Amino acid sequence: MSSKAGTWTETFNHPDRFIQGWHWALRSRDLKVGQVKPVQLLGRELAIYRNQDGQVVALDAYCPHMGAHLAEGKVDGTGIRCFFHNWKFDSQGHCVDVPCLGKMIPAKLSSWPAVEHYGLIWVWTGETPQQSLPFVPELEHTHCDVMFGSHFFKNCHPNVLLINAIDAQHFNTVHNFPIQIVFRTETLHRNAITFSNTTRGGDESWLMRLILPFYKNEGTYSMCYWYGSTGTVTLGPDFLHFYIMFTLRLLEGGKTEGQTVLITKKRPGLLGWLLNRLILFVTQLVGNYFAKGDTQVFQTIKFNLKTPTKADQSIVQFMQHVEQQQPLAWGTWEPTSELAQAPVTEKLQTNSGTQPEPERVWEAV
Repeated sequence: MSSKAGTWTETFNHPDRFIQGWHWALRSRDLKVGQVKPVQLLGRELAIYRNQDGQVVALDAYCPHMGAHLAEGKVDGTGIRCFFHNWKFDSQGHCVDVPCLGKMIPAKLSSWPAVEHYGLIWVWTGETPQQSLPFVPELEHTHCDVMFGSHFFKNCHPNVLLINAIDAQHFNTVHNFPIQIVFRTETLHRNAITFSNTTRGGDESWLMRLILPFYKNEGTYSMCYWYGSTGTVTLGPDFLHFYIMFTLRLLEGGKTEGQTVLITKKRPGLLGWLLNRLILFVTQLVGNYFAKGDTQVFQTIKFNLKTPTKADQSIVQFMQHVEQQQPLAWGTWEPTSELAQAPVTEKLQTNSGTQPEPERVWEAV
């Protein structure tokens, strides 16, 4: 169990575990046609290349002949050749040519599904994708323009960094937000969950009196989490929503590398393109506002939720959501011994530790 996260968690905040799913590998624009790059993703060494048809391919990095790194090689049509002895592998990792033999042999590399979305290359950490790529729920079937925000590193696990966006209490204590935020949850599927604001108020604040006329109901603020490592934020007045993606990946020692992506729906023509540049710029300002003030916490935090209160309900729900997904081991990408198939409530009831059930703590505090 992950003692850092609490006595009832087995995957959340575990330094050697992550959720099977789609994980960000690199930016699309950084991989040209005919180019191959080395990528270490979740402890596994990959060679990712863009073939002559423009398709992205992700293979295990080391040639099965003598272990040379394929990123030292070159793209050949839809396949790749090892620099050392010129063996060629196709997009599925099969050896299709050994020049010194003049034929193929039954050698194979592991290949991983790789696709592009929101300007990023994503890799599925398994044989066959079970769920969709991360997306902004409001923009699921919409063509989008994107702009990259900050690329950052944090001294904590991606799971821990993501809870900041649904830590309702910290909006008041850190950001001086003049209303109490309460979240409603909705599960999209096993690997995706949303937290949406349900409150309206703050009439005593000049800021809220200024912006509330632009909202028909409660203020729009929604966070959708994917695979415990990517989150998309939707916020803003009714007439214009802003969309920000935070996609994170686990680094060695339980740390985080992250990329911010600013998103808006594509608008036609030159005026549409210019308008989108303005919207994306404003989106970045909005994201910077919410990031300012508490980011240093995640360089020093030693997360251990010992005393959850009712205000922490959304955080506990996210932790439970992570626990119900399939954990994989750092480096091997193999399922861990705890398959996380049992309902979280059942795990909490059978736990022999001293941590009380979160619901009971909420009632008592």
